[in-house]
Amino acid sequence: MSSVTNPSSRVAVRRKNHEEPTLNRSLERGVEILRAFRPGADLLGNGELAERTGLSRATVSRLAQTLVQCGLLEHDGPRRAYRLAAPVLSFAHAMRSGSPVLQIAAPLMRTAAEKLRVNVGLAVADREEMVYLESIRYNRKVSLRSVVAGQRVPIELTSLGRAYLCALSESQRRELMTRLGQQRLTGWRTLREEILTAVQLFGKKGYCTASWQPEVVALAIPIVTPGSAIYVLNMSVTTQQSASEIEEELSAPLKALAGKITEAVRRLD
Repeated sequence: MSSVTNPSSRVAVRRKNHEEPTLNRSLERGVEILRAFRPGADLLGNGELAERTGLSRATVSRLAQTLVQCGLLEHDGPRRAYRLAAPVLSFAHAMRSGSPVLQIAAPLMRTAAEKLRVNVGLAVADREEMVYLESIRYNRKVSLRSVVAGQRVPIELTSLGRAYLCALSESQRRELMTRLGQQRLTGWRTLREEILTAVQLFGKKGYCTASWQPEVVALAIPIVTPGSAIYVLNMSVTTQQSASEIEEELSAPLKALAGKITEAVRRLD
């Protein structure tokens, strides 16, 4: 992610959540410890966990030891640090295998990816990022970029994130964009204008386009399921063609695939 993140903004959001009277503070803080682990941050000590969560070192130490006892963290004694334990992976597997939307979408996505020789992904939002639930790679051009289930991408830069913003109410979108702006210390004004333009174009086109990686063009469309859960479907290719050319080629198949998934999900009720 090519941005400068302001840690204090995330800490402020977490502190606001901690003040919510209906939440169990200890449980929420424990979850924040688990959230601190990301690719490239697989081994974290008390100081790093405290910095990432906004919690005191004493609280981090107590919660981390509890998570070790629960089997969700492993303690590396020589390095005086923690890493995620295997049961966390089993939670992810249970989520993927138990998701009715993913069970419906995955085979339809694979068929479309094979037919068009493109990458097809499905993601949901988690705070200020999008998380891939599924990513089927059939790109027509060899690329070093690989995307797998569980990988996170920034909302503000990607077609996935911008399509998600388009599916929100105006007040929800404004609140999320405020948080995004607080995290970005540089370049936010330009990005904000790009997002607002994308929202306007979405009303005409029904999808969002972005090219935030070199020679990668992606189109995305939101799928709002019963209960108002928002999933976002995308198609992408690594190409030297222009974004407009890719839009002309993939917009209709993307809309058709989203329609099939939406209709199949609605039949579940």
